[in-house]
Amino acid sequence: MDQTLQPLSTGAGVMLIAAVTAFFVGMVLAPAVIGLMRRLKAGQTILSYVDQHRDKQGIPTCGGWIFLIASTVATLAFGGWKSRMCLVALAVFFAYGVIGFLDDFIKIRFHRNLGLRAYQKILSQLAVAVIAALFAAKHLYVGTTITLPLVGTQWEMGYLFYPFAVIVFLAMSNGVNLTDGLDGLAATTGSVYMIGYGGIFLLAFLEAAESGDVLLQAELRGMLLFLGAIVGGLGAFLWHNAPKATVFMGDTGSLALGGAAAAVAIFSRNPLISILIGIMFVVSCISVIVQVIVFKLRKKRVFLMAPFHHHLELKGFAESKIVAFYGLATAVATAVAWLIV
Repeated sequence: MDQTLQPLSTGAGVMLIAAVTAFFVGMVLAPAVIGLMRRLKAGQTILSYVDQHRDKQGIPTCGGWIFLIASTVATLAFGGWKSRMCLVALAVFFAYGVIGFLDDFIKIRFHRNLGLRAYQKILSQLAVAVIAALFAAKHLYVGTTITLPLVGTQWEMGYLFYPFAVIVFLAMSNGVNLTDGLDGLAATTGSVYMIGYGGIFLLAFLEAAESGDVLLQAELRGMLLFLGAIVGGLGAFLWHNAPKATVFMGDTGSLALGGAAAAVAIFSRNPLISILIGIMFVVSCISVIVQVIVFKLRKKRVFLMAPFHHHLELKGFAESKIVAFYGLATAVATAVAWLIV
């Protein structure tokens, strides 16, 4: 094989083998997780004012464990443990998943739609984000420098990096959480997002191979494994979550996915491009913020219901079409991001 193509095939192959492995692990694991949730009567409680979702009452939740476990197994099985960056990303993935699980557990235990109090969720997410930011700042590859899209220059943020990284974690985790409102929506959008950052890490892997930096290659290889494994794990979850869903990821999955999305954005040194690759997560956040502010100021609603996907649903669009739109919009935004990164 041509020496110039070998690193490309190696990096892409790493993602592919992790994705395939995680998919099959998830497919084996899913029936057990769904069955356990049914036996525990861990069903989703639907808000009383969401009439179009009444038929989803009682569908097993906490399905995020399917891709959490499958992705972790696949990542570690192929040497992800050799990369400190990958291990920290996995730790963030799991920590946010545990926060989400506690939220789900309270909802299930007390048969209500609200779990942890807002300040409890924010403080726990904040603690994990601070630890991840401290690691990133001390890592030789990441540091406190970020890349500015379009211009391609580096910005040494110094101490500003820490609050910036924390904001990225809080915004991304809650953006994914807000997007998890329709069958297959968060998982589809999240899969495309991970593929998007997979392309960015693959480019960094090729540059490390060209420079002969073996240590950096090992670090980036771990991240490629992590990204590929999440895509595969989400694929297995989607098999059971696509309309009509037989399991929901719950906050267990949405917060875990959001934490992972933030971690890969920060560790890539290209966190600003997450605004583009994660455009639909941004739309979810902005639609809620706009709805709340306008209603408080003018007692009027901009959207029929926020987040935006519920507005589309009330406009008469089928869940499957909304999911397809979100996935396609994320894919187009990702293609643009690859051109300007």
